[in-house]
Amino acid sequence: MTTFNNLGLSSSLLKALASENYHTPTPIQARAIPDLLAGRDLLGIAQTGTGKTAAFTLPILDRLAAQGARPQPGSCRALILAPTRELCAQIGEAIRVYGRFSRLSVATVYGGVSIAAQLRAVKQGVDIVVATPGRLVDLIDRRALNLSKVSIFVLDEADRMLDLGFIRAIRSLTRLLPKGRQSMFFSATMPKEIASLAGELLVAPVRIEVTPAASTVERVSQQVIHLAAPNKLPVLIDLLSGNGMTRSLVFTRTKRGADKLTRGLSAAAIGAEAIHGNKSQAQRERALAKFRNGKTSVLVATDIAARGIDIDGVSHVVNYDLPEVAESYVHRIGRTARAGAAGIAISFCDHEQRPLLRAIERLTDIKIAPIDHPLAISSVSVERTEAVSHRHRSQKARPRRKIHRGKARRSGAPQGSALSGRQ
Repeated sequence: MTTFNNLGLSSSLLKALASENYHTPTPIQARAIPDLLAGRDLLGIAQTGTGKTAAFTLPILDRLAAQGARPQPGSCRALILAPTRELCAQIGEAIRVYGRFSRLSVATVYGGVSIAAQLRAVKQGVDIVVATPGRLVDLIDRRALNLSKVSIFVLDEADRMLDLGFIRAIRSLTRLLPKGRQSMFFSATMPKEIASLAGELLVAPVRIEVTPAASTVERVSQQVIHLAAPNKLPVLIDLLSGNGMTRSLVFTRTKRGADKLTRGLSAAAIGAEAIHGNKSQAQRERALAKFRNGKTSVLVATDIAARGIDIDGVSHVVNYDLPEVAESYVHRIGRTARAGAAGIAISFCDHEQRPLLRAIERLTDIKIAPIDHPLAISSVSVERTEAVSHRHRSQKARPRRKIHRGKARRSGAPQGSALSGRQ
């Protein structure tokens, strides 16, 4: 059996891992760490929950400590780009835990908080910067940080960067990096744009694919409930009132929808917190802390949290709204079944969202099992009846509209005018 002791890591890192009771590396860690310690570029295709954060942070800490240099003022030696604040904070915390017996410094740089402390941190020089692209650009524009001394570069969750529109900023930032750097590129899926970017950034990379691109977590039981949109809240309340949903992450499509759902759950005496882009960083951190320590059993989130929440013990992920981008489904359900546990993903699908469900099933090559719910069965039949009734009314109304338009034109009213009834 492979252990961390067999991978060539320094004694200080092994000591830190042992103190966390980490002894056996995950597949991506066992395969990536030796090549990264040797200085090779790496292309990693891995889902969330596979242990890739340690796969790149451990070699970074090892290599920087072995070099023994200190960062120059206004510079950093390693740069890690991540798409969200939460993921930056998670990576930064992992570096602090694994590097507790080294003297290496780390700064997390992201928006939503005051830039003053971040300016101070990078001004004196820092070994490792973990940043979102937007705030990193701010620091560079203020001439507080330059990237000319970066020897190790990591782009994490590259496909999420694409979803959030960061690719142009990333290309601009990478032009500021030295050519002789070591680069690591991680993505859960590999669309054409991401494959092209990887080709630009990496030189003769080692390719590690832990699971097929866009496949879903094997330990997640996936289910779908077909229902009418107005019945989503009653069904969710009934599900959350059961004993099995001990810690649930619920995804909505919009920020407003997340707040509305949180109010609806609170009115039903179900404690819930919301996390999305309009929340301040302090509010987001408080909500995550309450969810992590069990004070809140339900966290309602938009997709901004799909890759930034690393909390063990999430028993259920509920897609209250199906994602517009099918790949986001993979990242959402990856929030459960972590650290070797099993999990359940339940998706709500109303009539209008059925094309989104079909897109998810095509992407994952899985037919998601439909399940019945007492509050959803009647709602589906009502939905179908309403749809048929609407079509029937439309067909009956069509001749009258034609007659009306004809009269309007005969009366001399221009087509599309107020008199024609076609405003």
